[in-house]
Amino acid sequence: MDNSIINLWPLLGVAVIVVGFILRFNPFVVVVVTALVTAALAGFPVQKVLAELGTGFVKTRNLPLILVLPLAVIGLLERHGLRQHAQNWIGHIKSATTGRLLIVYLGARQLTAAIGLTSLGGHPQMVRPLLAPMAEGATETRYGKLPEALRYRLRAFSAATDNVGLFFGEDIFVAFGAIVLMTTFLHEAGVDVEPIHVAVWGIPTAICAFLIHSYRLHRLDQYIAKEMANAPSAASTTREGGAA
Repeated sequence: MDNSIINLWPLLGVAVIVVGFILRFNPFVVVVVTALVTAALAGFPVQKVLAELGTGFVKTRNLPLILVLPLAVIGLLERHGLRQHAQNWIGHIKSATTGRLLIVYLGARQLTAAIGLTSLGGHPQMVRPLLAPMAEGATETRYGKLPEALRYRLRAFSAATDNVGLFFGEDIFVAFGAIVLMTTFLHEAGVDVEPIHVAVWGIPTAICAFLIHSYRLHRLDQYIAKEMANAPSAASTTREGGAA
C-alpha cells in the first residue's frame, strides 16, 4: 500500500457537524457523533476511540461545575432584583442613552480583552443581567414604556457589542491562542514572526472595529428616537379603537 496516499474520508466529519448544526440538533450529540464518524473513517480501533473519550471526560469533568456555579450565582442575584437595580441606577443618569452606554462598554470590553481579561464580560454574566437591562432602562427613562420589538433590538445590540469588543480586543493580547496558532503556522511555513508583532498589527483592526460599531450605536440612538416618536400615535389609535 502506498503510504503517500492521504485518507480524506475523515473530512466527512466536517459535513456531519455542519448538517447537525443546520438542522439544529443537540450540539453535544452532534459533536459526539462527529467524533465517532471521523474516528471510524480514519480507521481507529474501537478501543482507542473509547480510551480517548474516557481521557477527555476525566480531564474536563470539573468543567461543568465551573460553568454552572457562576450561572447559579447570577440567577440568585437576578432573583433578588439585580436587573431592576441596574435599570434604576442608569435611570438616574439623565445624559445616558443606549448608544452612549454601549459605546462605553465596547471600549471597556476591548481594553480588558486586550490585556487578557476576557472573562470580565460575556453574555451570561454581564450582558443578560446588567448590560441589556441598563440599555433598556436608559431608553425607558427618556421615552417611557418600550415596544417589544425595540426591547429585543436593544438586547441584540447589547450582545453584539460584547461580541465585537471581545473578538477584536483579544486579538491584541500577545498570549491569545489564535496569535500563537498563527505564529506557529507561519514558523512551519518558513516565515519567522514574533507574537508581539502579530498583536501590534491587530491594533489598527481593533480601532477600526471600535469606530465602525460606535457609528452603528450612534445610529441606534437615532433609530430609537424615530421609533418612539411614532409609538405614541400608534398607542392612541389603539386606545381609540378599543373605546369605540
